[in-house]
Amino acid sequence: MTFRGGRTVVVPAGRELLSDPVRLTVRAAADLLVTVFVPDDCGPATEHRTALQTSYVARDGAGHAGDEDDTAYTAKAVSRWYYVTGVDVRATTRGSVVALGDSLTDGTGSTPDTNHRWPDLLADRLRRHRLGVLNAGIGGNRLLRDGTAPSALARLDTDALDRAGVRFLVLFEGVNDINGTPAATDPDAYAAAYRTIVARAHARGIRVVGVTLTPYRGHPAYSAAREGVRQRVNAFIRERGVFDAVADADAALRDPADAGRLSPRYDPGDHLHFDDDGMAAVASAVGKALERWR
Repeated sequence: MTFRGGRTVVVPAGRELLSDPVRLTVRAAADLLVTVFVPDDCGPATEHRTALQTSYVARDGAGHAGDEDDTAYTAKAVSRWYYVTGVDVRATTRGSVVALGDSLTDGTGSTPDTNHRWPDLLADRLRRHRLGVLNAGIGGNRLLRDGTAPSALARLDTDALDRAGVRFLVLFEGVNDINGTPAATDPDAYAAAYRTIVARAHARGIRVVGVTLTPYRGHPAYSAAREGVRQRVNAFIRERGVFDAVADADAALRDPADAGRLSPRYDPGDHLHFDDDGMAAVASAVGKALERWR
């Protein structure tokens, strides 16, 4: 890999750099191995904390950047991705779908090293329609406030609208605002944020699918008051006609006997995130909403 023809590169603090194109033929849904060699201690690295994919570290990795196995990487295994924020793939597609969300989109609760996050499963479903899927989920992310990352409103352009070939945006954000400190309790604030995001996407010619917020009774952050906010936010998503389509993840994953709780078949045990079956249910709901434009 080169950058403007050079084999080394310095990334300015707070910036991104795009490499030169790499001529590499890959099959659909293939895993891509990216090795980064850092010659000196450069301090904290840009990371994706919940990669749900095993990576390997070597204390002295010089000369091993081209290795295709982990033999030299004996220092430790890690479950985070470092430095690389995305890969653009040239293909004969109709464009991309960006999934913008929090840990529910990032994949927390799914089985590591299996690519069972719901955007992965959605990509499998949409391949026949020649659409790629970009996962812009960040654990702990909020719609309205910065936290473990800039809010969905703040990162909308860089993480979603500016990505290559984007045609559709899937927005699944808000539960961390309800559960956060301080909690966001005014449904009108959510409505304003959703309208802003949709308007900014529409200005780029991008359609937006809104995903209803899923239940979490049994989680330590749950309260009756917060459940009331969730219900009112979901009513806005379903009924106000702001989104081009709605994927009702709430209806797909809730317990038929208790609408405030996840169905036991989808609950990995924390009563908030989804297991592999729950991820598949979300992918199905989103896929059906997108396939109206197939």
